[in-house]
Amino acid sequence: MAETHEISDYKVAALYHFVTLEDFEALRGPITEFCDARGIKGTLLLANEGINGTVAGSVEAIDELIAYFKAGNIFKNRFAGLDVKYSYSTKPPFLRMKVKLKQEIVTLRAPEANPNEQVGTYLNPEEWNEIISDPEMVVIDTRNDYEVDIGTFKGAVDPKTKSFTEFKDWVSDNLDPEKDKKVAMFCTGGIRCEKASSYMMAHGFEEVYHLKGGILRYLEEQPEEESLWEGGCFVFDERVAVGHDLVPQDFLLCHACRQPLSVEDRADPLYELGVQCAYCATTKTDAERERARERQKQMVLAASSGLAHLGDEATIAAERQRQLKKENKEKQRRKKNIG
Repeated sequence: MAETHEISDYKVAALYHFVTLEDFEALRGPITEFCDARGIKGTLLLANEGINGTVAGSVEAIDELIAYFKAGNIFKNRFAGLDVKYSYSTKPPFLRMKVKLKQEIVTLRAPEANPNEQVGTYLNPEEWNEIISDPEMVVIDTRNDYEVDIGTFKGAVDPKTKSFTEFKDWVSDNLDPEKDKKVAMFCTGGIRCEKASSYMMAHGFEEVYHLKGGILRYLEEQPEEESLWEGGCFVFDERVAVGHDLVPQDFLLCHACRQPLSVEDRADPLYELGVQCAYCATTKTDAERERARERQKQMVLAASSGLAHLGDEATIAAERQRQLKKENKEKQRRKKNIG
């Protein structure tokens, strides 16, 4: 598909590659310096099993970064097979550049799942349509429940997981390699389903497929009139969700609970920009609402002054952690009362 973007647009690169990186800790500094020098923002994860992340910057800067990764220099050609998906945004999708060191580039906590040793069969978008139309195929969405809520492939199974680490328990409870002979999986960019395919094969599933490049590549390459995708695809940046040709859709994130909100969700009487939505309104205290309103006020003032509200990302994360702690305490209280 031809690129259609303005000169002023930001180029977004979602990338990953499973490859053994015994020196991954030493790569953090050079990568950070390279990105900072070119104004690139976003997050990259480095682990012994490879690299994963999404970054954005000028077209020239992102092109230089990908060329840097694929060169022989400090990476010793280990990123030659880097999987990259591009899209564009008219505003900066990220506020900072972060390179993080991790145990895994996509957390499953299952050592037997090692894509560097075994992985399922890759399928391009055209092959994918044919495979998932097989009535004997079990098609699984490996993403989390809030992602599936706004879009998925027709007929796909939703494991209703809150995090990818729950996927292995769902497989144990719901699938049997003796009965479920054919399995096809997909995710946003291809990384989760690639690791999931390795996990499935380690547990005796033999005919395992996964969508190469994930939903993003499918939406970019597959003609809409031939598409089996329904709804929007959640992305982990300020665009929130994209559709065919990776065109941003009309979704916003609730700053309180990170739930993607459609136009209909934002029309709900309980929705208040920057404060709460119908999904989390009943869990908020008056004090929390007032703090959120003050924060939203500061963001509006910063925007009107042409300044980025640099505390926004950290505040959202902190608020989410407080909310999770509150929910866990409430669950424990209910269990205690029932007992």
